[in-house]
Amino acid sequence: MPVTPEQQAEIDALRSETVPTLRATAPGIEAHLYKVLPVLDHGFVRVIDYMGDDAAICQAARVSYGKGTKSVTNDEGLIRYLMRHWHSTPFEMCELKLHVKLPVFVARQWIRHRTANVNEYSARYSILDREFYIPERDALAAQSVVNNQGRGEALSGEEADRVLRYLRDDAMRAYDHYEEMISQEGQAGLARELARMNLPANIYTQWYWKVDLHNLLHFLRLRADAHAQYEIRVYAEAICQVVADWVPFAYRAFEDYRMGGATLSGTALDCVRRMLKGEEVTQETSGMSKGEWREFVGVLG
Repeated sequence: MPVTPEQQAEIDALRSETVPTLRATAPGIEAHLYKVLPVLDHGFVRVIDYMGDDAAICQAARVSYGKGTKSVTNDEGLIRYLMRHWHSTPFEMCELKLHVKLPVFVARQWIRHRTANVNEYSARYSILDREFYIPERDALAAQSVVNNQGRGEALSGEEADRVLRYLRDDAMRAYDHYEEMISQEGQAGLARELARMNLPANIYTQWYWKVDLHNLLHFLRLRADAHAQYEIRVYAEAICQVVADWVPFAYRAFEDYRMGGATLSGTALDCVRRMLKGEEVTQETSGMSKGEWREFVGVLG
């Protein structure tokens, strides 16, 4: 289950309380507070707290304009300008704190983004639950022959059944031994900090993750991309739903300039200019490597 009965009771209690405040609030994300967005088979994302909104981004940006503030364009136009020109500090004025439940192997990818504050469930202090990520059949795929860190064709039939059986059986067996090691009848069992080493990477962990909007958008640009690993991408997509409601102007600009846009090298831009003049440009005459050319052609569609 994504949340335990105890967690659900806490969530219900928190959502039933309302407290007057003088701070700026964003109605779009207020609706998300404490709600659970299910992800994968046992995971979730939920908003614990936030600071700032679209107006806070503009407020921070306009501080540097001084007396010129009155001539500044509307908020959405300003935010699009900031996004277009890669300004960062105005977006850092907004922060988001999430409670995330995720498989350990996804957490190890996620933690590579070192610009957030993280506090993870302690398997030294507490006992991990018997919950493992077991992929759906259509998420099982062979190793890609083109991309060393990607997937190829989907597995099917007996091969898919065999893989799913191994994943389930091995995870359960490892957890059985984990329980045995920490629960020796009549004597102290193995220390939890040692017993945890036997658990597989698909067991679930939880953490609180706090990040500013600038670094959150960088995370989403990489992890919500179609080329990202599926298991972390679905978390990023769930967070995208939250961010779109929280800072709609910033998110639309992000979709346009980061997710929907592309960055071209000087060589690639020169090729575009040559093509616009009617010249036939090939990989051999482009000045690009085969990999660069393949990506360039992909950008042009």
